[in-house]
Amino acid sequence: MSSNSWIVIAALLGGLSVAAGAFAAHGLDDFFAKKYGQSPARQIAGVEIPASQKYLNDFKTAAEYQMYHALALLGVGLLLQGRSSGLLQVAGWSFLLGILIFSGCLYALTLTGLRWLGAIVPIGGVLFLVGWGALAAAAFSSPRT
Repeated sequence: MSSNSWIVIAALLGGLSVAAGAFAAHGLDDFFAKKYGQSPARQIAGVEIPASQKYLNDFKTAAEYQMYHALALLGVGLLLQGRSSGLLQVAGWSFLLGILIFSGCLYALTLTGLRWLGAIVPIGGVLFLVGWGALAAAAFSSPRT
């Protein structure tokens, strides 16, 4: 894919991340409270966290990771300008697929309550790791000036 394609995708995903974050901040707390109530979802250090709060936090995590990796895609696009790199292409595709799987499944899980989606989310996290590794390898293998 061309450098401009990665930059366009990064810009679109970054903008969608802002919209998702705003949606979480201004509309989901009531939705999650009605959908999940105050039943405990899990305990952290002996404190029960209400399901509605856990799902709101999970949605926000999805938006944050989408933004981080949209910025990473922007970097991939900028680095590809004027040169070709298979490692940068691997990084770009890994970041893009990671966003779709990690953030997409978290969005869907929190909005629908389909808990089986949680089993898929880590695949997106692994893709993020692959992307960062490929980006580091590309930087390491590039000619030094």
